[in-house]
Amino acid sequence: MNRYSLLCRLTGPAMIILTGVLALLNQAHILSWGKSWPLYLITLGVLKLAQRAALSQIETDAYPGYPGSYPPDPAAPPASTTTSIVPTPGSESDASDWRP
Repeated sequence: MNRYSLLCRLTGPAMIILTGVLALLNQAHILSWGKSWPLYLITLGVLKLAQRAALSQIETDAYPGYPGSYPPDPAAPPASTTTSIVPTPGSESDASDWRP
């Protein structure tokens, strides 16, 4: 198990523990429920930052690509795919051949 999945699994229990601690603080009249909501945001923010830091340390080769994508075949010739809708000069559809 890597750090990212561990931190994802700890998010729920951390919120439950925070709720229990805040309930004890409310019973002791130290911190009321109305003033404790920023602690939830801070806890979630710290956990999300830790998840991002753990995710950035994972090697990209460890995970496969998107579903349906395959690694390129090294024996296959390189595919020439263009996404331009404007023809390049000297191509089959040259502008000088156009007639109304």
